[in-house]
Amino acid sequence: METNELKFVLKLLGFNDYRAGLNAFDSFKTEKNKICKALGDRELVDYTREITAVKILPPGQAVLKNPGEVPIADKELKVLEQIAKASGKIAPSKITSAKKAAERDEILKVLSDRGLIEAEKGIKKNKPEVWLTERAIEYLRDDYNPNKGVQPAISLELLGNYLRFLRKTLRVKPEEVSTALPTVNTADKQISDEEILQIIEKLDRELGTDNYLPIFHLRDKLQPPFSRDELDKALYRLQGSDRIDLSSLLDPTPYTPEQIDAGILQKVGGSLFFITVN
Repeated sequence: METNELKFVLKLLGFNDYRAGLNAFDSFKTEKNKICKALGDRELVDYTREITAVKILPPGQAVLKNPGEVPIADKELKVLEQIAKASGKIAPSKITSAKKAAERDEILKVLSDRGLIEAEKGIKKNKPEVWLTERAIEYLRDDYNPNKGVQPAISLELLGNYLRFLRKTLRVKPEEVSTALPTVNTADKQISDEEILQIIEKLDRELGTDNYLPIFHLRDKLQPPFSRDELDKALYRLQGSDRIDLSSLLDPTPYTPEQIDAGILQKVGGSLFFITVN
C-alpha cells in the first residue's frame, strides 16, 4: 500500500466496526475519493455507491428500433430514448423523463440488469460511507508487512489503532470477527420507527441493494414480532415523514412469486416493492 492508503486504512481501524462516513477523511483533502476507490478496486474497503453515468448499448438501440417486439414499460422506454439521444455517457441527473430520482434510479437499474444500457457506479455523493472488508481484516492481521523507510510514515495514534485491531482479532477466531453494525433486538415488539429505519439501512448495506431494498428482506427480519399489517403501517409512517420512499416493481423476472407477494398491495397499479432511504 502507498503511504496515504495505509494511513487511510489505519484511520478506519479507529472507528466502531471499522466503518465511517467519508467526511471523516477530509484531512486527505482532494485525495480521499481517489484513495477510497483505489482501495475499493483491491477489495480492501467498500463504500456506498450510486450510478454516476449511463450510456446505451446495442441491445438498447435494437429495442428503440422495434419497441413493440420487446416487453418494455413506457417509463423505461422514455428513459431509454433520452439516453440514446446523448452523444456519449449521460449523468442520471440529466435524465428528466422520470419525475422522481428514486423512480429514475430504479428504471436505470432495470435497464442495466436487462443489458440495454451500461451503468457506471461511483462513490455516493450524499453522505457516503466507507468500511473495511473481510479481506482487508485478514490481510492486516495475517499478511501485511510495512516497507522499510528512514522516517516513520504514521502517527502514534494510527499505530495505536493497528495495535488495538491486532489484539482484538487475534483474541478470537477469524470467523468471529464481524464488520456488521450492532443489531436491534427484534424479539422485542416495541421497536420504534427509528429502529426500523436503522434495520432497513443495515440490511441494504449487508445485501448490497444500492438503496433499493426489496420489502421481503425486511419482512424476513421483522415478521415476527410484527404482523404484516403492523409493518405496513410502520413503513407508511416512515414514508409520510419523508424518511423513506416506497416504489413499485417494474420487472418481476428476478424474483419468486413469494417474494413479489411480500410487497404492499395497492388498489391501483402494482404493489409497493422497494424501500429507498431518503
